[in-house]
Amino acid sequence: MIALACDHGGFAHMRELKLHLDGRGVAYKDFGTYTDDSCDYPEYAEKAARAVVSGECSAGILICGTGIGMSIAANKIPGVRAALCSDCFSAEMTRRHNDANVLTLGARVTGAGLMLRIVDIFLDTGFDGGRHARRVGMIGELERSANCQDMCQTPTETAERRG
Repeated sequence: MIALACDHGGFAHMRELKLHLDGRGVAYKDFGTYTDDSCDYPEYAEKAARAVVSGECSAGILICGTGIGMSIAANKIPGVRAALCSDCFSAEMTRRHNDANVLTLGARVTGAGLMLRIVDIFLDTGFDGGRHARRVGMIGELERSANCQDMCQTPTETAERRG
């Protein structure tokens, strides 16, 4: 099952995406938004990202105006490897080399037809493993290290460390 989420900027593209996934027989869970009314993308990115990390969903697809905000928000959830893709090559490589588990898309910068090709490539491409597994493991270590530093310090020490 694929976790889906969008904000108002991605709402129209999300409708197209759901029709496409239905046609492919791909199961999904829609975490919203459900209208094109202005909303706060971090709320929806978090819900979908947590579903991926928990194992409820095997991957996620998030859409906002540029894809940038959703990507930043999703990547704050430990265990998420969200990649903003606006071309087919990047969609393939982020799966093959980075084992990305969340795809983010920008509705205002990527047309619906290209978006659907990017989605298909992302969903149909596997992880190469090998030397790339070592690198993905290193990213996980960076994440754990950063989280430990934040949890092991007072808020003042954390703020000072961040500058």
